[in-house]
Amino acid sequence: MAPAAPTWVLWLLQAVMVLGLLGLIVPVFPGLLVMWLGALAYGLIYDAFSTLGATLFAAITLLMIAGSLADNLLMGAGARHGGATWGTVALGILAGLIGTVLFPPFGGVLAAPLVVLLVEYLRQRDWKQAWQTLVGLVAGWGLAYFVRLAVGLVILALWWLWLWKG
Repeated sequence: MAPAAPTWVLWLLQAVMVLGLLGLIVPVFPGLLVMWLGALAYGLIYDAFSTLGATLFAAITLLMIAGSLADNLLMGAGARHGGATWGTVALGILAGLIGTVLFPPFGGVLAAPLVVLLVEYLRQRDWKQAWQTLVGLVAGWGLAYFVRLAVGLVILALWWLWLWKG
């Protein structure tokens, strides 16, 4: 850590990292991105982009990208496995984003599955098949949660290593 910033700044960055990690509970909250932004802020504020710092930040960046992609792919794959079209998946993601913005923090969690259920019912005129699609989406969400959580814990561990060794 080159420049000496007040101790409260580190505590604030720690709070950002933990908020990002806890935010992973909400499917449409960009917790990994929040954690990445916290790591970036640390690197910039503390001029901590030494060889080790740059390497750890690159790893954090790759993990954030991979975790975010896996999140969307697993949820979409779950819905597709349940019978949804890619259009339904896209509408579900869009509804989740809009619901989160308009009715935080749980608007997206309710809007996405509801839209998927209704769009699939309107498309197929079969509640049983629409329900199967919803079950697939929820299964994908569940798997995506554990992937996001694992990635978030690794990002947090790498950030702590950066703090300790940087």
